[in-house]
Amino acid sequence: MADFRLIADRIAGDIAAGRLRPGQQLPPQRWFARRHRIAPSTAGRVYGELVRRGLVVGEVGRGTFVRAAPAVAQGRALVETATSAPVNLELNYPSAAGQSELLAASLAPLLRTDVLTQAMRPGAADGTAAARESAARLLALPGWRPEPAQLLFTGNARQAITAALASLVRPGGRVGVEELTYPLVKEMAGRLGVVLVPLAGDAEGVRPDAVAAAHRTAPLAALYLQPTLHNPTSSTMSERRRHELGRLVVASALPVVEDRIWSFLRPDAAAFAAHAPGLTHVVDGLSKRVAPGLTVGFLVVPRDRVDAVAAAVRSGGWSAGRFALEAAVRWAEDGVVRRLVEAKRADAARRQAILTEHLTEHLTEHVTGHLTANLGGRLAGGAVRTAPGAYFAWWELPAPWRADTFTAAAAAHGIAVTPGTAFAVDPHRTPNAVRLGLASAPEGELARALRTLAAVAAAGPPGRTGG
Repeated sequence: MADFRLIADRIAGDIAAGRLRPGQQLPPQRWFARRHRIAPSTAGRVYGELVRRGLVVGEVGRGTFVRAAPAVAQGRALVETATSAPVNLELNYPSAAGQSELLAASLAPLLRTDVLTQAMRPGAADGTAAARESAARLLALPGWRPEPAQLLFTGNARQAITAALASLVRPGGRVGVEELTYPLVKEMAGRLGVVLVPLAGDAEGVRPDAVAAAHRTAPLAALYLQPTLHNPTSSTMSERRRHELGRLVVASALPVVEDRIWSFLRPDAAAFAAHAPGLTHVVDGLSKRVAPGLTVGFLVVPRDRVDAVAAAVRSGGWSAGRFALEAAVRWAEDGVVRRLVEAKRADAARRQAILTEHLTEHLTEHVTGHLTANLGGRLAGGAVRTAPGAYFAWWELPAPWRADTFTAAAAAHGIAVTPGTAFAVDPHRTPNAVRLGLASAPEGELARALRTLAAVAAAGPPGRTGG
């Protein structure tokens, strides 16, 4: 029997030597199997190994292509600068005018010697009584208000997600997630030895029937969901969908990790936890509301799980720093967080207007005969999906573009975007789309970058390789 790794090594050598060019399509697996006189199952393992190495990308209904843009670095995607491009639409950290001055004023009392001495002590998983009371008020929504005793704190929201999953799922356990999910959840799962199960969805997110089917196939240990402003698609579950899904998880006793990191932009969307309070672990944080450099992650856990999740926080070394926690309390109590949230909602609305004017409308100008009526409209086989007040957009690219080649073309114009591969749970079913982060670039740069991307999309791939 042929060793699939040796065959993959030969293909990798052809890619490195330039005999297989970026964007070039590999033959269908059955044809590849016949040519190399191997079983179709072995050919599948060869292609899978090449995907694992980041050398090729598989796209549903289109085939397998030599990667044209570098694979998104594990542990860095959407978190750290991973590009030298002048305009970075990968990172997505919103900022408000006068933000630093506003934050500094509230921090000044912490610099008193007596207060600073307390703030420099190690933080506990459950923080302080003042932090629990403050966070419970900050996170409260109509129909859902956490009790202070349910609050735990981590260094950031990513650590909160990891702690929740670590407390719920043993190595080898299955966690249901949206087909497109937060990239670092994929890395967290790998580190925890957890298997992510992609769940089919629609415009409102995960479908309850998909959850039920996956749970029947083999029991799920938990669900990880972004029901409000899902990243990257900006979808938000209706109350009806939340109710249906809530009934299902309660009947199945299926724990849920609800990621609400972007929910501050949608004050009208209630927490999913209201529909399954005894099962839902709510994750939130200050990195988007306030600033990424000095942040706190919030975990609201069911009453009977506080000790178990706190133990996971402590064992991972994920407790929030006491100084950051004290700062968070002051920002919340002084009204700084509220003022920043209001400013960022207004900023997001302006950036949505920029998206409409400089991408969507420019696409209609560049592509004769293919008009988009709105942000959800189709354009020559592509679509821009977003939502009012969202800080990102999901661009399903027009034919004959592929996500990989478009990402490379954008980079050649000095613009970094995130290919759909970064969000896809199944590496063999990657969407032909890119995510545009709207928050980080100055508004003028954002407008110019979006116009450039519209022109690049309309011009088509150089040489139309692999289309």
